[in-house]
Amino acid sequence: MSIDNSQQRINPDNVAFGNVYIMTHSIFSNVIKIGCTSDDTEEYAKSLSAKGPGDYKLYFSLPCNNPCQIKKQLRKHFDAEQYVNEFYEVSPEIAKSVLKRELMKIPVLSIH
Repeated sequence: MSIDNSQQRINPDNVAFGNVYIMTHSIFSNVIKIGCTSDDTEEYAKSLSAKGPGDYKLYFSLPCNNPCQIKKQLRKHFDAEQYVNEFYEVSPEIAKSVLKRELMKIPVLSIH
């Protein structure tokens, strides 16, 4: 049984396993980027840097199940005025702490 290629496309918000990441930017020192990807986060930071001025630098990356769901949960911890899309006006240290704490709340299912 074959599946049409258009059906195989992965919704970026529906990644089963990947990384939740925190990146800093060389121009915007008071803003961080929190996102999710199934790609290598170092390579992803390089590809983002190549698309515009300044450089993204990976601050922290956490491999996990459902990384985009975890990213969505993080929005609850920051005021609506403090973010635009994946950009937050919060220190990377605080974001890392909240990210680790949020990951521990999500139940892990094991198959025996």
